[in-house]
Amino acid sequence: MLTTFAFKYLVINKLIMAHQGSFEVEGKVLESLPNTLFRVELPDGNIIICHLSGKMRMHFIKILPGDRVKIEMTPYDKTKGRIIYRG
Repeated sequence: MLTTFAFKYLVINKLIMAHQGSFEVEGKVLESLPNTLFRVELPDGNIIICHLSGKMRMHFIKILPGDRVKIEMTPYDKTKGRIIYRG
């Protein structure tokens, strides 16, 4: 049986492992595409395709062109991302 400390340790390590290697960047939504996809411009001028994270879909967060968003990306594919926050 797991103690409370052991359970918290496992949960924290799992959350850290799930997002290991990804990084966050801010951008501006240029265009809304079908199926909760968005064209987003990054500060360096690159334009990428992003989709909404699951929590934002669950809570019906609306994203419009012109919104500033925080994007999570992996170093493996710099053309796609996941919108995790609308600011």
